Amino acid sequence: MDKNELIAKVNACLAEEFEVEESIITPEAPIKQTLQLDSLSLVDMVALIENEFGVKIPTADLGKILTFQALYDYLAERA
Repeated sequence: MDKNELIAKVNACLAEEFEVEESIITPEAPIKQTLQLDSLSLVDMVALIENEFGVKIPTADLGKILTFQALYDYLAERA
């Protein structure tokens, strides 16, 4: 899967799961605010990403993944 396919898949999964328009998911957008995540829904997002992409996201790494671009880069390095 190339990076553009990865980005498209991440955006589609998150838009569907959190019922937001895919157009508001931009690389520089903050994940928590864009998806309106509280701590419980953040756990749901991590579980979704781990299941969809087969990548484990340790809690220690979660603090570094603040924007969608950071998420794309993280997944691209580990997928």
